[in-house]
Amino acid sequence: MPDGTQVEELTLENGRLSCKVITYGGAVRSLVVPDRNGNPVDVALGFDTLKDYRAQDKYMGALVGRYANRIGGARFTLNGVEYPLAANDGPNSLHGGAVGFDKQVWTVEGLTDRFVTLSLVSPDGEEGYPGTLTVRVTYSLEEDRLRISYWAKGDRDTICNLTNHSYFNLSGHDSGSVEGQYIQLRSTHYTPVGPGSIPTGELAPVEGTPMDLRSARKIGESIDEPFHQLTIAGGYDHNWAVPPREYKQIGLAYAADTGIAMSVYSDMAGVQFYTGNFLDGCPPGKVGAIYGNRHGFCLETQFYPDTPNKPGFPPCVLRAGEEFTSLTDYRFFHQDNAEGP
Repeated sequence: MPDGTQVEELTLENGRLSCKVITYGGAVRSLVVPDRNGNPVDVALGFDTLKDYRAQDKYMGALVGRYANRIGGARFTLNGVEYPLAANDGPNSLHGGAVGFDKQVWTVEGLTDRFVTLSLVSPDGEEGYPGTLTVRVTYSLEEDRLRISYWAKGDRDTICNLTNHSYFNLSGHDSGSVEGQYIQLRSTHYTPVGPGSIPTGELAPVEGTPMDLRSARKIGESIDEPFHQLTIAGGYDHNWAVPPREYKQIGLAYAADTGIAMSVYSDMAGVQFYTGNFLDGCPPGKVGAIYGNRHGFCLETQFYPDTPNKPGFPPCVLRAGEEFTSLTDYRFFHQDNAEGP
């Protein structure tokens, strides 16, 4: 880093999966899983140099906080006090502000062949947020899954919404568009958005819309339909609602060419399905791969966007001295049906 801070790359392996994590942003740099024939496939987009990670603005593979996703008007009110935030996405605040958790160097607290625990201390007032927040995130490889365990605790009432922003391509990070891959989300409702992709506060049914992903369909099947929600976001970039604080399967993705399927389990209230609509313009990826729009997709487990300003959404307030915990699993297996799951 410019100040001399060293950035490390850490490798996890369990005999089936392997994963590389860097301490800059706590980012997943690679995730190698076997295809249906046992050949290794790197399914996570990433870069080869720290310079490229610092130059890109796509949150590539990173841990995101203190508040993942968007906060409308770059401000929120807590306990009667209004807190202005950095407006780094038009008039809104995105993924923790100008220097969020994705742009900081995390500390290695524990490391074995199969897990790494990273920590970060966000001081009171950083990016406008109240209270000092201590965060620990553990990446672990357990049998067929990459598990991400989140923990946080603050000394003042604050808001907390942590996620991982990995871009997946189940045909391989350098294979191009994901529009031919399949997606399924086990959700009956989503949160529609208005200008700036800020939720309207409504919880809308997916029934009868291109947002209905309850049955597996190709990502590109409806992505360019003249449906207002897709038009204003340039594709899918929305939050789907799932039962909060209950560990459950929320989604499934699949690539027919490799046979690699990935199911997502989480105890969070929502998941942001983002189809990499704005990947154009980032530095070349690993081994010179070109990452263009829709060359990767994200499944970010989270509280809903703009929850601090939407009283009807599941609350994201973390009270002083209380602990925030959350768990997300990305499980990998093989799907032999060439027509999809």
